[in-house]
Amino acid sequence: MKKGIIIKNLTKIFLINNNSKIVAVDNVNLEVEPGEFVTLLGPSGCGKTTLLRMVAGFETLTDGEIYIGEENVASLTPDKRDTAMVFQNYALFPHMNVYDNIAYGLKIQKVSKPEIKRRVQKILDLMKMNDFSNRVPSQMSGGQQQRVSLARALVMEPGVLLFDEPLSNLDAKLRIHMREEIRKIQKEVGITSLYVTHDQSEAMGLSDKVVIMKDGVIQQIGSPREVYQKPENAFVAAFIGKANTISGTVLAKDGKTYTIDIDGKPHVLSSKKEYEVGREVEMIIRPESIIVGKEGYHTEVVKSIFMGENHEYEVRWKGQVLQISEPNPYSKRTYEVGEEMSIDFDETALHMI
Repeated sequence: MKKGIIIKNLTKIFLINNNSKIVAVDNVNLEVEPGEFVTLLGPSGCGKTTLLRMVAGFETLTDGEIYIGEENVASLTPDKRDTAMVFQNYALFPHMNVYDNIAYGLKIQKVSKPEIKRRVQKILDLMKMNDFSNRVPSQMSGGQQQRVSLARALVMEPGVLLFDEPLSNLDAKLRIHMREEIRKIQKEVGITSLYVTHDQSEAMGLSDKVVIMKDGVIQQIGSPREVYQKPENAFVAAFIGKANTISGTVLAKDGKTYTIDIDGKPHVLSSKKEYEVGREVEMIIRPESIIVGKEGYHTEVVKSIFMGENHEYEVRWKGQVLQISEPNPYSKRTYEVGEEMSIDFDETALHMI
């Protein structure tokens, strides 16, 4: 049965030797809908793994509540929670073949032999692993081992599936392939998933919802599109992709529509936040949303690199350096270092933070 996760006022404080303390998770509130794929994203030390381990029961909480379905599981041991974990290091038994690795948890639960056979075969079919069910881990690639680790978790038919950076030991190409496999299987099974990563592309490619953390505090929750296009603050803007920060002054407002003066040129933007006329504001704009060659602002090119699918520039403007990524550059003019470049900003992509 699909189950959601509700986290209320969750806090974890680690005490260290000299009686000082580290607040790893600071009063976090989060809701994961049944069947939803949610990713915890942030730099090392932001609290995402500690949060996941508290949901799994591997880490005790200092304060707060954790609900899986209708049940508060905060005081339950890991084996009493309706969860399964996919680990970073696969955690397979080296002396067991694929079939026995997958079946192990069911045997511990004393599931009947016919039921074990049925459920393991079902997972082998789903994961397309019948051809190597008799292999041991040493006879498999890293990607194949990770699929076995995922199959072993799924065969338990948990209400919630937890992922602890499961792809970090794989090479870049295989990571992309496995990312697509995990998402496809999660959609097919419809299982609620909570996934930890520090890789932004992984989070963007997998998630229904991304939770961005810093210093134990949630900075923003939203769809991949929302956190990329409408970051809540400068940290989120910088952590998700590349971002240029520019400043301007509010000239006029009409409800949630603002006219912003950027270096003598007006731009019309919308924002849910309140800004007073005359206030200086900061905006972010992504490198791909700066329009090259359009008359608006004069800049000097300080870096020019052809990257195939796009051309990367850095330009000096108003004492700062802006990053520009011009897509599909094949038929477009190339600007060299030292040349003047006219640019303008796509108003629909300017976002006040």
